[in-house]
Amino acid sequence: MERIKLRKLQLDDIDDEYVSWFDNADGHLSYFTGSGRTFSRGVIVDDFHTSVETGQWVYYLIESASGEKIGNVKIGPMDPRNKTSDLVCMVGNRKFLGKGIAKAAISMANQIAFRDYDIRRLQGGMYSGNIPSIKAYTGAGWFVEATMKGFYLVDGQPQDRVCVACLNPKYFPEDA
Repeated sequence: MERIKLRKLQLDDIDDEYVSWFDNADGHLSYFTGSGRTFSRGVIVDDFHTSVETGQWVYYLIESASGEKIGNVKIGPMDPRNKTSDLVCMVGNRKFLGKGIAKAAISMANQIAFRDYDIRRLQGGMYSGNIPSIKAYTGAGWFVEATMKGFYLVDGQPQDRVCVACLNPKYFPEDA
């Protein structure tokens, strides 16, 4: 697997290449958003600005050791009262798919969320048919917490939602 690093996303990282990751012509993003939301440059930039202004979520750019852009990780929205957060990972640069990048990025982002944001519990959910995503999260220290029967409609057919979680050992030492 290629070595990667995570760094906070900057506005000038949102260039044509970055925006192109959100084009679903190849079907890669079909599993990315259960709502079917589309992502234009304006939507992506607005979301970035909102993240900076509110601090409710933060984006990290996934880069190769040589600095090539690979994807991103979003920590949030964060709930400071309960110290919980979602964590979403996307490998946007298609040439890096299937190389274990998502698993490595999720693992690194777990540590960032726990250490830098004092998150005690991370959670997320995905289509049951998205086996690579389930494997990436569970391989990065997450566990399947629940399955929500028929949660999504995919091409008019129900598909389960697999709910995954990762617990901060600082708060859950018996589960570490």
